[in-house]
Amino acid sequence: MSSSGGSHGDKVLRSEQIQPISYSIRNELSDLDELRELEYGIASLLGKFDIKGASIAVAKDGRLVYARGIGYADSEKFELVEPKHMFRIASISKLITATAIMRMAEEGMLDIEDRVFGRDGILNDSIYLEYADSRVENITIRNLLNHSAGWNRRFGDQMFMPHTIARDLNIETPVDVTDIVRFALNKRLHYNPGARTSYSNLGYAILGEVIAKISGMGYEEYVREAILHPLGIQDMRIGGNLEEERFENEVRYYEQDNAIMVNSFFDIDSIVPKSYGGNDIRTLGAAGGWIASPAELLRLIVAIDGNSRVPDILSAESIELMTNSHLSGGHTIGWTASDGRGNWWRTGTFAGTSALVMRQNNGLTWAVFFNSSTYRGTALSREINREVQTSLNRIGEWPDHDLFYYLESLPFLYPDIAELR
Repeated sequence: MSSSGGSHGDKVLRSEQIQPISYSIRNELSDLDELRELEYGIASLLGKFDIKGASIAVAKDGRLVYARGIGYADSEKFELVEPKHMFRIASISKLITATAIMRMAEEGMLDIEDRVFGRDGILNDSIYLEYADSRVENITIRNLLNHSAGWNRRFGDQMFMPHTIARDLNIETPVDVTDIVRFALNKRLHYNPGARTSYSNLGYAILGEVIAKISGMGYEEYVREAILHPLGIQDMRIGGNLEEERFENEVRYYEQDNAIMVNSFFDIDSIVPKSYGGNDIRTLGAAGGWIASPAELLRLIVAIDGNSRVPDILSAESIELMTNSHLSGGHTIGWTASDGRGNWWRTGTFAGTSALVMRQNNGLTWAVFFNSSTYRGTALSREINREVQTSLNRIGEWPDHDLFYYLESLPFLYPDIAELR
């Protein structure tokens, strides 16, 4: 993809106008009668599935009109969820990674048809030049973006088999992304690149390596500096693995009753909860490692949603490519799916967390995060979607304020404060 030049770059650098929202908005700012039914609906899901806490944010035509926590961020400490609380968002991370890649393409830093492996590929470091299948030289960035690079999960997901990889490579755990990619390259591809699609966490982990190589920075550092910070998003980051590694405003994660303990990714002889040590969040990184609050995630989503009411950080061409599977090669890019009618969604599920972000064709964008997992798995996302859309579609008139610009909204939210300004 060729660079689009500076046609919309001047619309991006607005950070001096955007107040960081991580700590500035609170539950009481969304104490709105119009959205009471939504709160009751989310609360009912918490009870139905024994979920400790949830956080939801809603934007209307690019304005953050609602951000509220329900239940407990930490039930042991009776700490209630507030909009500032961050949650693991699992595979919603792929949407962040895809956005960064598309931005790099527009700036001419790469082309999505660039090849990734081989001596002429982006990742041509010596550690990646030994591979069992020459077809890997045909893998392009597009293939990684749309899950058509040639890997499937028939024999397991490479991102979740650290001890198998360590034995195969004769190395100690924990393994890192480099080790995982080397392991995959040592095996034959399951199909020709581009021949079909098969959901691949590995592909997005590799995209993280591409971003790091092209930018000359760490993956997380580049995304935060080039994508998030210019939008006023301060808190989104790659999460930690262990309970003691939680950030100050990060929720505690809970698994369902009688959840099976698993081998630690670090030490096969250690048995741990899957949510704290079973999955290597930091290594998942570009494929599933980000943590965020719903409000901050929506600040990114409204900047890539194609809605003209808020300037986008990507061109209309890039957004169409990401959301139209016919154009992208069989699978949406970054998003889980789109329905062809302007509705796009992205799900994320891990032990201890479940997340869903939805862009509707009526100007509504919303995100719901839970800090507990259930045996329903991805089926929970369908129930969340049904509950939230039912409630939101009944609202006839939306508030005029915009919590993305909290300080500017103060006179509206608290009329008496106008005299103090």
